Order: sequence, then structure tokens, then C-alpha cells
Amino acid sequence: MPTASKLPVATPPSVTGRRRADYPADANLCDYCTAKCCHYFALPIDEPVSRKDFDFIRWYLLHDRATVFVDEDTWYLLVHTTCKHLQDDNRCGIYETRPQICREYTTKECEFEDDWCYEKYFETPEQIDEYADALFGPQFPQGADRDIDSIRSRRPSGLPVVAS
Repeated sequence: MPTASKLPVATPPSVTGRRRADYPADANLCDYCTAKCCHYFALPIDEPVSRKDFDFIRWYLLHDRATVFVDEDTWYLLVHTTCKHLQDDNRCGIYETRPQICREYTTKECEFEDDWCYEKYFETPEQIDEYADALFGPQFPQGADRDIDSIRSRRPSGLPVVAS
């Protein structure tokens, strides 16, 4: 029977089925990648602490292809968009003159295996509203007058039907 130190280590399967360990140590992972890092950018944002802060995040999420996530207690705005210089072969069309942030980025901890998971991930304005409601209580309690701390109007009701 193997001892604890000799037991095989299970590597969790990746979404894509690709693992770093499947390639030689000196391989350029970019040769085998779909350039995930060129299909988004993420910017750190201040951690929301008030309803107003959460409403700003709600505004971000009202825009197409924007999400917000938390990783290691840092909040980020993630914009799903493709670099205009990414070529069909997933290579950089301006490699020699690419921005410094691209020059400093390495495959050491990149998304090659495509199996990242975040502490919190918000894709819709409704999700961030529900999260804020869980922290602060409902912004618009059923049957109550407008909350004094509310930063926006109630959700509109349907438009009135006008008979002609």
C-alpha cells in the first residue's frame, strides 16, 4: 500500500481538457491557446460599501458584455471584448509594438486551463441588486413608502393602456 507521500495527486479536469502538465516545460503555451487573455480586460474597482456604490456597479452591468467579480477580496469590472489586433490564428498583430501590460503578462499564471472560479461573480443588474438587498435589506419593501435611503426611483410599472 502506498504511503501518503507516495499517493498520486489528482489534477482536476479543466473545462477545455488542456492542462499545463500535458506540454513540455519549455513549450510556449500561446502556441496551444485560444488567446483568452485577449478577449477581455479587467480593472480593479473600489469595494462597494453603500447603496450608491452598488448602483454604480448596477450601471456597469446594464452595459452589454460587462460583468463584475471579486477575487482575493478585490472587486473588478470585467469587460468581455476582443483586442482589435488579435489575428485569426490567435496571435498578436502588433506583437513587436504591443502595450507594456501585454509585454509583462506571462503564461505562468494565465487562464490557459480555463478553470478559474471567483468568490463573487455578477452578470446582471438584478444579481447586484439582490446582493445589495441581502446586505442592506430590501430597497423597496412591499407596500412601503419610498425608502429615504433609496438612491433611485421605484421600478416603473407598465405603461397605461390608452384606448383610442
